[in-house]
Amino acid sequence: MDFIKDTKKFSLRERINSATHAWRGVGILLKNSHNAWGHIFFSVLAVYLGFILNISDIEWALLVLVIGLVITAEAFNTAIEIDINLTSPEYHPYARDTKDVAAGAVLITVLISIIMALIIFLPKIF
Repeated sequence: MDFIKDTKKFSLRERINSATHAWRGVGILLKNSHNAWGHIFFSVLAVYLGFILNISDIEWALLVLVIGLVITAEAFNTAIEIDINLTSPEYHPYARDTKDVAAGAVLITVLISIIMALIIFLPKIF
């Protein structure tokens, strides 16, 4: 790729050290997003139900996938909100739209995860 010029040699140590930025980002997400804590609560509840109801390997994979999607969507939403707050501190309709669309993406993933949970858990409960 000509447009990416990385003059440094690959360094495993630097790659490992760069993970500290990612962990810092997770910390920022947990510190600043109350919604993330709600997602984590329901994720723990779903995992608990998975153990109690003895869900299958495929059901576990789907459950982990939707949990990951919801938390990832919340992380992107939080990142977008942080950026919009920086770049557009005063009210602007496009800034509002951007934040609302990002929040809508989280809502869509949450609704998909609820549907998945119902598909997995309802037959085992009833």
